[in-house]
Amino acid sequence: MAENTQGSGLENPKKSLILNAFVEMCSGHQSPGLWRHPEDESHRFNDVDHWIELAQLLESAKFHGIFIADVLGGYDVYKGPRNLDPAVISGAQWPVNEPLAVVPAMAAATKNIGFGVTVTTTYEQPYHLARRLSTVDHLTKGRLGWNVVTGYLDSAARNMGQAEQPHHDDRYAVAEEYVKVAYKLWESSWRQDAVVLDRERGVYTEPDRVRQINHSGKYFNVPGPHLLQPSPQRTPVILQAGTSKAGKTFAAQHAEAIFVAGHSPSVVAKNVAEIRQLAQSEFGRDPQSIKFLALLCPVLGRTEEEAREKFAYYRSLGSIDGALALFGGWTGIDLDKYGDDEELRHVESNAIRSAVEGWSKASPEVPKWTKKTVGQHITVGGLGATPVGTPQQVADNMEKWVKEADVDGFNLAYAIKPGSFKDIIDLLIPELRKRGLFWDDYAVQKGTYRENLTSRPGQSGPPADHPAAKYRWHAGVDAADHPVPEN
Repeated sequence: MAENTQGSGLENPKKSLILNAFVEMCSGHQSPGLWRHPEDESHRFNDVDHWIELAQLLESAKFHGIFIADVLGGYDVYKGPRNLDPAVISGAQWPVNEPLAVVPAMAAATKNIGFGVTVTTTYEQPYHLARRLSTVDHLTKGRLGWNVVTGYLDSAARNMGQAEQPHHDDRYAVAEEYVKVAYKLWESSWRQDAVVLDRERGVYTEPDRVRQINHSGKYFNVPGPHLLQPSPQRTPVILQAGTSKAGKTFAAQHAEAIFVAGHSPSVVAKNVAEIRQLAQSEFGRDPQSIKFLALLCPVLGRTEEEAREKFAYYRSLGSIDGALALFGGWTGIDLDKYGDDEELRHVESNAIRSAVEGWSKASPEVPKWTKKTVGQHITVGGLGATPVGTPQQVADNMEKWVKEADVDGFNLAYAIKPGSFKDIIDLLIPELRKRGLFWDDYAVQKGTYRENLTSRPGQSGPPADHPAAKYRWHAGVDAADHPVPEN
């Protein structure tokens, strides 16, 4: 959908926002302990009907996608070392299921909504993952996105046979080669018209339209060919969330949508601007084609008082230990070593001080930041922003994010599931539509995730300025005229 405008002429163009639901196959996700809420159903994450109902609910409201986070280990830093008890007791992303498995069930019950799934590049071979993602892209009729992550938990590394996580920049070097192997398998291994199903000749696939990729690199050796014929998108929508220096470079080259988190627009605005500039100057990409989605956990009420009462109740149910377990996993910092009343503004850790400084600007009403107040802050919405108020107030907040941080939409987390999403659908989305900030329907009916994310009919594959595009072996092109690109 094109940008909306209000008033006469083309003044004050407004973005039509992208809205994804942010979930994980666990209880609580970004709001540890809120499974205790009498209306929360996130504890049903083992039930396929729960996910089908959620997908149908979100599609009825025209959400662009469901983004499913994932981890491969437990949060064992807080009260550590290697102490899982706070996470286990509170249900802080524990237990957590493998996300890709549930996507075909949700897709079978829907027609338009997309599915972004987190899978790391650190612990499995690209040949294997490329096959799994192609399979699900087929089964969903092209509605799959891949959130490319390199991992962040040492507990995951230990369970994958390593003593600890590889060095941060080394993980990104592996990821860089990994995605290029995947592009070769998805885009260059099969010509688009390789499968002919010629019953008269008895030829299912033309053998000269399938080839090895013969990748030989620093980290991977993959002769190929890919096991699957081209799926509707071939390359799933590439999603990413890293904002370190290496993460920004990776995102600027490969990401089609990027998830950012912070308690205020000013925290993320610089990262958004830097990645857009880098994408254009270093990789020749249209900087506006990269969609930035901010983490937001709105708490809505028909009145401000109702919203604040709801928020207070959520906070009363949240698990401080669970929140600090998540914080420990996200940052590597064990806040248990600090006293209950110790002011965290003055500790020796630069990371803690900078985090507290950011929170204090976003929440000036908090008089003293201790590990308890940090935990309380995280219990509803994690490290993202948690606007509390009426639909008008929350919509104002979202417009502020767009104006000040240049984001294109939001990853909407929940306090309770599906209650938070029902509030968004019943209260917030009508207000967004009234302001011309959200579409009335999908841009492409039964389209691919990429088509509806970009609002471009026919854009099922990566755009021409995306690095994956150069790998594509088009129908009718001889292999000699389009060899597999080296890089």
